[in-house]
Amino acid sequence: MVSVFGANLDYASLFGFSASGSNSFLNTLYNPTATTNSPAGALNALQSAETNETKDVAVEAQQTTVARNIANFTTAVQGATSVQSLLSNPTVLTVILTANDLTSQIPYTALARKALMSDPTDSSSLANTLTDTNWASAATAYNFYSNGLTDIQKPATIASITNAYAETMWRLSLDTTTPGLSSALDFRANASSITSVDQILGNSVMRDVVTTVLGLPLQIAEQPLSQQESDISSRVNLSDFQKSPYVDKMIQQYLILKATNAATTATPLSTIASLTA
Repeated sequence: MVSVFGANLDYASLFGFSASGSNSFLNTLYNPTATTNSPAGALNALQSAETNETKDVAVEAQQTTVARNIANFTTAVQGATSVQSLLSNPTVLTVILTANDLTSQIPYTALARKALMSDPTDSSSLANTLTDTNWASAATAYNFYSNGLTDIQKPATIASITNAYAETMWRLSLDTTTPGLSSALDFRANASSITSVDQILGNSVMRDVVTTVLGLPLQIAEQPLSQQESDISSRVNLSDFQKSPYVDKMIQQYLILKATNAATTATPLSTIASLTA
């Protein structure tokens, strides 16, 4: 990954406010003793994560629980005789959902099995009608509906899933010390694929990053879809997601907002967002 940190980066112009004054937002940003719950700490953590990702993911894969789940998943897939029995294995389902950024859906085992086994080519199938587009992506990738176990039992597919599982577990561990860092890394990896507002609204990570930076309230999710689309499209140019500098700035601002909000509950996120408008 390309680091977002440049020697000549002008944070004042980037976020559109002056750095003067004892209570300046940038005074916190440049605090050399900042923790990971401060803007400076969050940006330092991002730089470290980007630099050490390959090594740290490999280390994560060797952690006791992660390594055990990978081993059990591999054994179960290689020995499976039916899709239904395979997806009834809690470890298998956990690894697959985690690898596909569906960790929050792990408790909903019946829904997960039905979605993964639905027809990815049918626009009305469960995988294609659920809000999170990761369901459709997973159903398409493994195509249990048409190919049964054929695709998932390929060594390359097993390796892809277990690698993605280890990477996701590593990213999630980062959030325990640096709020939003997992989402920031995920956003960087996938931002260039955004070509429609619905892709933002249909992905929990994309939605969180974009709405946080734009200062949109969580209640936007309660509005009709057409209104949500309008709220986003009126504030962003989709072609900008193809530009690395634009994506870098969004990531930096997202982490600063997350860190500042985590560091002080006395200042509402909406107030902080207005400072960077």
